[in-house]
Amino acid sequence: MDFVFMLTRDDRTVTDCLHVLDSVRDLGITHIGFKDVGVDPATLHRLHAQIRELGAASYLEVVSTTREQALDSVRAAVDLGVDWLMGGTWVDETLDLLAGTPVRYLPFVGEPIGHPTRLAGDPARIAADCRRAEAAGCAGVDLLAHRATEAAPLDLVRAARAATTGRIVVAGSVTTDAQIHALAEAGADAFTVGSAAFAGTVRPAAGGLAAQLTAVLAAAGRPTRRGGGAGPRDERAGQLRDPLTLEG
Repeated sequence: MDFVFMLTRDDRTVTDCLHVLDSVRDLGITHIGFKDVGVDPATLHRLHAQIRELGAASYLEVVSTTREQALDSVRAAVDLGVDWLMGGTWVDETLDLLAGTPVRYLPFVGEPIGHPTRLAGDPARIAADCRRAEAAGCAGVDLLAHRATEAAPLDLVRAARAATTGRIVVAGSVTTDAQIHALAEAGADAFTVGSAAFAGTVRPAAGGLAAQLTAVLAAAGRPTRRGGGAGPRDERAGQLRDPLTLEG
């Protein structure tokens, strides 16, 4: 299962994102994401260029709750040229803006509510949303399973897996080995960790950010690789095939 390291804390890209990414580059993380809030557009362009230099797949997650702001995030994703756009619920409008670009879209399923975001929707709702997203041409879904208010997280992942052949990325509130292993067994393709790594709550006794990320990679079954570049892109999945010993 893929680990997407989000350079975010409290739903905002961390202001020292360029330094942070440089400080963990030797871990070989190959899936890296951010939000389009927290830093200015020029910094986002430098950040995305740095992700590209590492050979990693890039993810931008939409956190805006209004239609126009969310669509502005889509335009930012197109301008940057990210590999994956996550989040948002305005599927048709988003796909229209992405038409003709290589950006693949993973919309939220269920009903994201408030800030910090919670997820309303039972397994039947999640499955129906997954089917609609796939029929519309989305590459998969962004599932806030561990922020659910109406169902057990793994029930939502299983419902999503049964309803779509697309990529399922579980975002938010993943902090333990048990959660990561259970998500893999339930059928998730990837999960994100951001705030928990920065806060040190993944391994409270393990030390700094690099130690936190090393623990997440190990739990995901991706041992860290010291030095070297990332492997070749798998054009079918938009991911990175196992290079030497790691795919993050």
